[in-house]
Amino acid sequence: MPRFNEDFRQLSGQQKAAIFLLALGDENAGKLIERMDEDEIKDLSQSMANLGKVGSVNVERLFVEFTDQLSSTGSLVGSYHSTERLLAKFLDDNRVNQIMDEIRGPAGRTMWDKLGNVNEGVLATYLKNEYPQTVAVVLSKIKSDHAARVLALLPENFSMEVILRMLRMEPVQKDILDHVERTLRTEFMTNLARTARRDSHELMAEIFNNLDRSTENRFLSALEERNRDAADRIKQLMFTFEDLVRVDANGVQQLLRRVEKDQLAMALKGASEKVKELIFTNMSERAAKMMREDMEALGPVRLREVDEAQAGIITTAKSLIDAGEISVASGSEKDEMVY
Repeated sequence: MPRFNEDFRQLSGQQKAAIFLLALGDENAGKLIERMDEDEIKDLSQSMANLGKVGSVNVERLFVEFTDQLSSTGSLVGSYHSTERLLAKFLDDNRVNQIMDEIRGPAGRTMWDKLGNVNEGVLATYLKNEYPQTVAVVLSKIKSDHAARVLALLPENFSMEVILRMLRMEPVQKDILDHVERTLRTEFMTNLARTARRDSHELMAEIFNNLDRSTENRFLSALEERNRDAADRIKQLMFTFEDLVRVDANGVQQLLRRVEKDQLAMALKGASEKVKELIFTNMSERAAKMMREDMEALGPVRLREVDEAQAGIITTAKSLIDAGEISVASGSEKDEMVY
């Protein structure tokens, strides 16, 4: 029997995964294995076969480590970039691109769900170049209100051909339906994800959000001199640390649950009194007192460290905004928060 390396620190991630699966038992491990691809199963199986005897101390340490990592979600931020980076560690480039194109496209579990979230004008532009029978199949699979809007945008003679085929349509054979789905996925959805253009001001606002404060101010000042309208537009789209005052109380509390205390203390060192007050009023009296003590204990800090801490919190805030978990007032008088 192979000899297990008793030094827990020397274990690879794959070995830890193998131990974890064995410790879960057949039923629970089986549920995880069902979700893996063939290569993952082979690699893990190889690791399990070569483990040898693993002592209870190391099994316990593994579960403690897993629990610690699982509970430290305050520093976890999900995004397209972080997802793509993770996938790239395990999958080849083509597979990563295929998956990312899929998730960047319209939301939905099935192809027909996804089509239901595609703008009717975009879908009609694509379908008008397809065979009427193919369009009939597509429109019969999506919701009737969406199909109606698409149909209205198709050329009149073509739309009538589609209607006639829908009226005469018999149950579609599975292989034909599968072919239509594959075609839509490879020729339409992939191109839709790749060619979807972002607003250039939105892109620049996101880039500026990741600059340090002095560089950001320098660029914005220079841009204001050459194109004030563009600079103003970018400022409106940017979400800065000071913009936290536009987040409602529930949103601030959601954010605080996901931010590390050390990171927050550093960020607040360079915050305005208005932001500090917002944060403290959304903490318990004891937690606010401890946070003030932590900030004081930091002493003088570098502006760069403050900027980095604030940027990390803004990244977390934006991920929550994108997920719809917190809302932000627009900044107009009508949209200001009242307490």
